[in-house]
This record gives sequence, structure tokens and C-alpha cells, in this order.
Amino acid sequence: MSQAFTKEVARNIFYGGTAFFFLLFLALTFDTHLELPKRDNRQVLDPSTELGQKIAAGKMLWEENNCLGCHTLLGEGAYYAPELGNVYVRYNNSTMGIMAFIKSRPKDGIPGRRSMPQFNFTDEELEAIAEFLKYVSGIDTNDWPPNIQG
Repeated sequence: MSQAFTKEVARNIFYGGTAFFFLLFLALTFDTHLELPKRDNRQVLDPSTELGQKIAAGKMLWEENNCLGCHTLLGEGAYYAPELGNVYVRYNNSTMGIMAFIKSRPKDGIPGRRSMPQFNFTDEELEAIAEFLKYVSGIDTNDWPPNIQG
């Protein structure tokens, strides 16, 4: 067997591979930072507008009520309840449909089934959550979730 694979050759392969993959990592990071602004819908989220304030209020309600404890949003969260990244599309592009569903939840849930609790939101809070979910549905997620049901 040839003795061509020496410590020096191994070291050069290691350093060369490390440099190559580090440069590849930097290139992919740079590409990601160029692509992300094209996918987000931040132009909608201007905090100086009334719509931007509603979306921010909806996000706060989302966090305060721990919706992520049951639902997923853009693939993150618990898998107990449906994905809500496309709920606006499921309700025929209607914030009124989302608001009506949340408002219609029974007080004590549905016996024998897991179900969403009744949070007793005000109409303004319901509208804020619906606007937040509408905003989230506008983010380009490369067709995630894979089906309309979430």
C-alpha cells in the first residue's frame, strides 16, 4: 500500500475543506439575506398606520393567549391544532370568517373532543387577530403549509 496519504496531505485536505465550506456558508448566508426581503410583506406592517397597529395588537394577543401552545404558525409551534399560516385563505380571504369562527367557540368546549376555548375577545381584539392572520398569510413561504387544511 502506498504511503501517499501522509499527515501533511490530511492536514491540507482538512484546511481546504474547511475553507471551502466556510466560503459556501458565507455565500448561502448572503443569498438568504438578499432573498428574504422579496418574500416578506413588510410594506403592510407600517406601525404608523391604523392597519399596522391592528396587526401589532393581533400579534400581542396571539402571544398573550399562547396560541402557539396549540397551533403552528409558519411551521413553528405545537401540532395540537391546525396550522394558521393559511387560515385567511381557508376562510375565503375573509377576516369576517376568522372572527366568526373564534367568536362561535362554545363556552365549555365540545364534550369528548379537543376544541379551542372561548377567549371572549372584544370585536376590536377579534379584528386585530384576524388582521394579524391575514398579514401572516401574505408571507411567501414556498407553499407552506403543503395543503389548504394546514
